[in-house]
Amino acid sequence: MVELAERVGISRDMLRRIENGDPRCEIGAVFEAATIVGVSLFEEDRGRLATRMAEQAEKLSLLPKKVRKPRTTAVRDDF
Repeated sequence: MVELAERVGISRDMLRRIENGDPRCEIGAVFEAATIVGVSLFEEDRGRLATRMAEQAEKLSLLPKKVRKPRTTAVRDDF
């Protein structure tokens, strides 16, 4: 965590807020952290998006259960 925060150029507290999905975080810091850890945020092709989502699910499955928080509400992306 310390190394990632240093590479992004933010504090550990800000990194913690990013991990928790705090909407007050600077978007540039969020994008930088995502890029460094290899999380793709944008994908045009739906097939590639599905592949990326499966890759991320596989990575998340390696984390301890107390780290993974199941989403309690469905994402509303029909805007």
